[in-house]
Amino acid sequence: MTERLNYWQVAPEALKPMLALEEGFRSGALPHSLVELVKTRASQINGCAYCLHMHTSDALKEGERPERLFLLDAWRESRMYTPKERAALAWTESLTRIAETGAPDEDYDGLKEHFSPEEIVELTLLITTINAWNRLAIGFRSHHPHDRA
Repeated sequence: MTERLNYWQVAPEALKPMLALEEGFRSGALPHSLVELVKTRASQINGCAYCLHMHTSDALKEGERPERLFLLDAWRESRMYTPKERAALAWTESLTRIAETGAPDEDYDGLKEHFSPEEIVELTLLITTINAWNRLAIGFRSHHPHDRA
């Protein structure tokens, strides 16, 4: 696969608003472990190798257990995820596949027990942002680092 264009070099100013959102997530109310699970799950759905490499590496550096990353694609069948994580992952899948799901009330309602309204907005912006990054990386055929054979 040949990289189509390096969007970091071509339009760094255009990326500043997205980078500001990322900075907000680092200092926001959502636990970092949950942020990385959400980013990884959306990137799995979208098939974004660049983002999968980045977010699984980041999660492991922060102490995430490899088993939870291995099973993330099958989170509904695993007891390794908390009810709060399950609610966030269901919302992640709904919004990432929004053309198919229409963001059902069941998934939205599942958030209310675990997240404040402000956290629901932050989670929704997180999901929106990772989907945008996935589209940039996939659309421009960004190469993930080749640090493992």
